[in-house]
Amino acid sequence: MFHRSKAVNSLSLRRGVGVRQTFLYFCIMLDRFRKFIETPLFGVCTWLGEKMGIKATTIRMYFVYLSFFTFGSPIIVYFVMAFLLENKNYFKPKKKRPTVWDL
Repeated sequence: MFHRSKAVNSLSLRRGVGVRQTFLYFCIMLDRFRKFIETPLFGVCTWLGEKMGIKATTIRMYFVYLSFFTFGSPIIVYFVMAFLLENKNYFKPKKKRPTVWDL
């Protein structure tokens, strides 16, 4: 007698569930996974995309490719950029204040 394992049974069609429902469930799960992957962590790629006029997803894709080819060294640059973006108010030059002599 042949019994399916639970893992195979959960991925395959269940009793009473048609092909269409299984396909829709798969599409929903794939969309959730894509949204999880593409959510901005610190907003670095989104900020760069706005400054350069490029989609943030394209920048994220190239960042992942570059990380694989350079053994993860862009991750350091990413964290430095995240730190600078979070604290950019402290690094911006302040407006020149009038001196005492200008009053």
